[in-house]
Amino acid sequence: MDYPLLNAFWTMCLIFLWVMWLVLLFTIISDIFRSRDINNWVKTGWLLVVLLLPFLGVFIYVIARGQGMSDREVERAERQQKQLQAYLRETVSTGDEASRHADSLAKLAELKNHGDITEEEFQKAKAKVLA
Repeated sequence: MDYPLLNAFWTMCLIFLWVMWLVLLFTIISDIFRSRDINNWVKTGWLLVVLLLPFLGVFIYVIARGQGMSDREVERAERQQKQLQAYLRETVSTGDEASRHADSLAKLAELKNHGDITEEEFQKAKAKVLA
């Protein structure tokens, strides 16, 4: 089979361009669905343009709404970062509280084992810690 090196290079370039276009197409479709500044009818129109006229529709969308795509992506990333930070704060604070309770219970158990407090005092203190 005769397949020159230049043809292999050209084939790789075409495959790369095709994959790049598919990534751009899926990015644009996800941006259409994520947009909060347009109503559903406009989203449907953009989706039809992008799907029925694939190459032209993608280029028109990038020209018309390209700047907004990056703004919306930055906004989405910031929103996710805030959610992650809130989750981490909640998790860490819950962990600190649990570790404080565990330390208090361990100290109480140690005091009881050494005979410094009675069983009744231990149960009362334990109820206060767990409340």
